[in-house]
Amino acid sequence: MDRKLTLMVIGAHPDDCEIQTGGLAIKYTKTGHNVIYMSATNGETGHHEMSREDVAQTRKKEFETSCAKAGIQCIVTDIPSNKIQPDIITREKFISIIRKCKPDIIITHRLNDYHPDHRITSQLVQDSSYAVKVPKVCEDTEVLRYSPVIMYMCDNFKKPYEFKPNIVLDIDDEIELKMQMIACHESQLYEWLPWVDGILDSVPSDKDERYLWMKERRVKKDKAIADRFRDLLCKRYGIKKGMKIQYAEAYELCEYGRSVSNEELEKYIPL
Repeated sequence: MDRKLTLMVIGAHPDDCEIQTGGLAIKYTKTGHNVIYMSATNGETGHHEMSREDVAQTRKKEFETSCAKAGIQCIVTDIPSNKIQPDIITREKFISIIRKCKPDIIITHRLNDYHPDHRITSQLVQDSSYAVKVPKVCEDTEVLRYSPVIMYMCDNFKKPYEFKPNIVLDIDDEIELKMQMIACHESQLYEWLPWVDGILDSVPSDKDERYLWMKERRVKKDKAIADRFRDLLCKRYGIKKGMKIQYAEAYELCEYGRSVSNEELEKYIPL
């Protein structure tokens, strides 16, 4: 592209964007494009000890710290986690935010997902995809005169259909900064999620050891994506480089966004 692009990632919770799209977002900002991360909920249910209010405040601060590391703008709505609904009021909130951000490309969850917040966030993006261009909807915000490209984050769910990427992206050069961004979500990575998994006692107390403990666990996801879609990496980067790539992210086109070919899509994804 010969102009600055805006990538908007809409995740359900304050850490979803980094975990799923951190590598791509870093590539965008490194090449001079804009990135906006939006958390559709405030994440207030994501802790076993803190009050809802404290969790929401903590997670917002963690999100802001994480995004600042890569020069990413961030938005957190006031919708409580585990209470988001695909209703008219929430849809219009999404429409207004999307219009104000003017994204060229939007990335979100797929509809088939274990978490209702993920599924509903995906539905709200889809339900907003046409309405962002309708002047009589949300008349207080400037209507978009184009359809953004919409894509899905990678997952392992197989029903009702399996994730099939249009783009698989080498993130070897971005993996360290991506892990540093994820590590900013301390209340999640070192407290809440280990408590849920029953391994809280295994989290190291030393800051450096704790980071390495987290990184060793988290990079496995991006490595699994590279291995899973090795053929597509080789097709995009050539066999010699494609076979050496350790970490990757993958994205699938959503048919409700702007219709683009795989060749056109390459213009939206920095190499």
